[in-house]
Amino acid sequence: MPIHHVNLNDQSSLRDVYTTNTSEKSLPKFRIPEQRTEPHAAYSLVRDELLLDGNARQNLATFCTTWVDDEVKQLMTDSVDKNMIDKDEYPQTAELENRCVHILADLWHAQKSWQTVGCSTTGSSEAAMLGGLAFKWKWRQRREAEGKDTSKPNIVTGPVQICWKKFARYFDVEIREVPLEGEALGLQPGDLRKYCDENTIGVVATLGVTFTGIYEPVEALACELDALERDLGLDIPIHVDAASGGFIAPFIQRDLVWDFQIKRVRSINASGHKYGLAPLGVGWIIWASKEDLPEDLIFYVDYLGGNMPTFALNFSRPGGEIIAQYYNFLRLGRDGYTAVQQACSDTAQWLGAKLAKIGPFEMVYDGHGGLPAVAYKLTDADHGFTLYDLSERLRMRGWQIASYPLPSNRQETVVQRILIRHGVSRDLAHLLLDDMKRAISHLSQNPVPHSTAKPGFHHG
Repeated sequence: MPIHHVNLNDQSSLRDVYTTNTSEKSLPKFRIPEQRTEPHAAYSLVRDELLLDGNARQNLATFCTTWVDDEVKQLMTDSVDKNMIDKDEYPQTAELENRCVHILADLWHAQKSWQTVGCSTTGSSEAAMLGGLAFKWKWRQRREAEGKDTSKPNIVTGPVQICWKKFARYFDVEIREVPLEGEALGLQPGDLRKYCDENTIGVVATLGVTFTGIYEPVEALACELDALERDLGLDIPIHVDAASGGFIAPFIQRDLVWDFQIKRVRSINASGHKYGLAPLGVGWIIWASKEDLPEDLIFYVDYLGGNMPTFALNFSRPGGEIIAQYYNFLRLGRDGYTAVQQACSDTAQWLGAKLAKIGPFEMVYDGHGGLPAVAYKLTDADHGFTLYDLSERLRMRGWQIASYPLPSNRQETVVQRILIRHGVSRDLAHLLLDDMKRAISHLSQNPVPHSTAKPGFHHG
């Protein structure tokens, strides 16, 4: 019979993870370690640190996908080595990206969806910036042809996600973010004449305002811009930031006119990794026609043996998210997406109705007509706590709920927003509601007179 001997200095997989040399020290923070660590030990130690993160499924502040099926996980593993920018080496990944572009163009009613142009991006922020750049280039070309000044471009928006402010700063465009007037929660047609002029490269309409979940009235905004053109000769296009709504409205709000059915809408962006149900890391930008994307924004690159066109702020990036997006289109189809988004919307509306009956709350958005979400504020009475306190209390049970002030002119209004995504079941919503009731009861009995709680992250 063989005699087995264990060398206690051996760092192999025979040793327990928590008796290795690495496990008996703090993990490196500023300098790469001198020695190697066994894979199973390194994995376990890094995984242990990640236990300190929140539970993504309970993060109801994020718009992003937190649940995917096993087939998506397998596709992501299968494609971990695919660089989507290298279309010569990975032509079928490029083909799947192309199919997604035309499927979305058709979903958003592009007149010739099989001919128009678009591309994937790392997310809606990059997609929005590409849409803004196309607007700036088209405006500048038109102004130069007319012999007019091109030094003062501006873009008109309502309360927008931070990516538009980045676009304005990075690409030297004045952003005219219209403040909220009265009870308004987004950009209104009556705002446009005051803020648009000959230097306006475009108007951004948001289908799913990050602060509340409401849709801005794209069709009414377009009608007002038509009137502006008739009266003042200003031909101003619309870009629809449909980061979330672009994957909601086509399925459960089919009568809403917001997309390329409107002639003035020339580009649309959406996040595949939000209500598009793909894993994190993919967005989409689609133009109404090839003419809407200026040719001199496109680079033709010799890369790894092939010549390819590219329009992006990034270069190399993974192909798995694009593949997973196409998989979702194939697996779910229109019927499946409709079922998923309707279930989310039904749960949001159910939660909104329940919250409206809870004493301290006044609903700002109840889940009808926009994203599957709810937003509410405290009534004017003194409750002894703030929504920030409530967010902190709920965090003790693992729930991440965003609380923050509304944008300019309504900063005195603090709201709390809950997003219902795929994977947030009615049962989870019940559990959240029960925890909210307990938290409100605790805070009412234990007021927080000198609260130091602050706004929570809201993707704004």
